[in-house]
Amino acid sequence: MTTPAVALESTVISHGLPYPRNLQLAQEMEAIIRSQGATPHTVGIIAGELIAGLTPAQIEHLATAPNVRKVSRRDLPIVAARKEDGATTVATTMWIAAQWAGIEVFATGGIGGIHRHTGAGTSNDVSADLQELAQTPVIVVCAGAKAILDLPATLEYLETHGVTVIGYGTDHFPAFYSRSSGLPVDVRCDNPAEVAAIWRAKRTLGLPGGLLVTVPVPVADEIPAAEIEPFIEQAVAEAAAQGLRSAEVTPFLLTRIAELTGERSLRANLALLKNNARVAAEIALALQG
Repeated sequence: MTTPAVALESTVISHGLPYPRNLQLAQEMEAIIRSQGATPHTVGIIAGELIAGLTPAQIEHLATAPNVRKVSRRDLPIVAARKEDGATTVATTMWIAAQWAGIEVFATGGIGGIHRHTGAGTSNDVSADLQELAQTPVIVVCAGAKAILDLPATLEYLETHGVTVIGYGTDHFPAFYSRSSGLPVDVRCDNPAEVAAIWRAKRTLGLPGGLLVTVPVPVADEIPAAEIEPFIEQAVAEAAAQGLRSAEVTPFLLTRIAELTGERSLRANLALLKNNARVAAEIALALQG
């Protein structure tokens, strides 16, 4: 029997945190997965090579090297052809995990989604993560979508595209920093075996796409929605005023919110990432049960 595997992204290493905190987090998440009896596979791109299972030296390289490209699915042929270094987003990590390594479980912080609307009309800024969930067979363990997003619209998109949303120990969709958005999930699961059963049923039925397992941030690290929302609204307004678009928006918002909260949001982010790694490892083990 092969050792249960869990994929990890590398965008959080190259673009999410400063050195050495980024390297420490990557090492801690891998250690948590190993402590549960699973094998971590941090995904990244080194000199154009797609790798599911970066070495410690390669992880440190992505944590320290300048000009590491943030790679979504559309960027893969560019980075491969030009033999560049790349940090993989949720969407790209899913694709590499499934297509190149046969890994079924992936732990991340929060998925991308539909950005909040800041003007007339409807937002056209839809993360590639959502479409990847609709078509790539991977269980994604996260703390919901990032709270900077339009959560109702994000859930509506997932429903339209047939992505089942599981609340892990909760009846409500987590809001990243906050344990609940108040929005319902499709089903609640209270242990890894229940998640594994739904995954097996999905595969048996021949349904395409992934499964979204949403895990609330640990109680001790939560920032209640009423407290964090004014800071999110301020950061979103500042991003709009600066004319930021697409890939520029999320890094700005997360950094600005950390500044506004005195890094309280950063502590919550670190806590939920490590918690998600633990849950993902438990689900990976349950799939072999």
